[in-house]
Amino acid sequence: MQLRQVALVASDLESTVEDIRAVLGVAVAYRDPGVGTFGLENALFAVGGTFLEVVSPTKPGTTAGRLLERRNGDGGYMAIFEVDDLLRERRRVLELGVRIAWEVTLDDAATIHLHPKDVGGAIVSFDAMVPPTTWKWAGPDWQDSLQMDVVSEITGVELQSEDPAAMATRWGEVLARPRIDGPDGEYWVQVDAGTVRFVQARDGRGDGLSGIDVRATDRDRLLRQAAERGLPVGDETFSLCGTQFRVVA
Repeated sequence: MQLRQVALVASDLESTVEDIRAVLGVAVAYRDPGVGTFGLENALFAVGGTFLEVVSPTKPGTTAGRLLERRNGDGGYMAIFEVDDLLRERRRVLELGVRIAWEVTLDDAATIHLHPKDVGGAIVSFDAMVPPTTWKWAGPDWQDSLQMDVVSEITGVELQSEDPAAMATRWGEVLARPRIDGPDGEYWVQVDAGTVRFVQARDGRGDGLSGIDVRATDRDRLLRQAAERGLPVGDETFSLCGTQFRVVA
């Protein structure tokens, strides 16, 4: 099981796209017309072999739009995990009492979106590709867009909660991995490739996907470009699209 893609939701898609391009030094790999089914538009970036997506509502009444309202602005939306046996994972989560909010099976890809109320914090998606080395949601030519001068990989996500221990326990059940108790009230769930961290909610925005960990090829350039873009920057962090990006070694 691999953390393969993270999706953010933004009220202004193009402004956020420009921030991502300017700061992370990546190019748009694909704009998927299929997300129109959900009343959305999107842009997707390849970050090494992982992917960062931004979606934005195009009509009222969407799940993404309700999230923007509930959390008072832009932020995290989905964590997408690639699995090798989707039918097995589907049976397993149903046994846990997790509802399937949406699913589709195509010749070259299949996905199930888990109901966020049954997991907590964000929409979790399990996806399988045929062949496994592809990633349909990034389009047929995503490798041509690869730019890794600044960042090379998404390595994890952070979720904040009023009860991070309980959320970590539930995600551990859903991901079939043990909860790891860390210092200072933090918790982790480690999949084969990727880490999900859980922290106490402190910003008044409630439960949600609050952070993304990225591996930097050029840390100094990454933080400098974030500052030049006018984004809040810390020692090893910057905020973009209502989400804290953490630079990891």
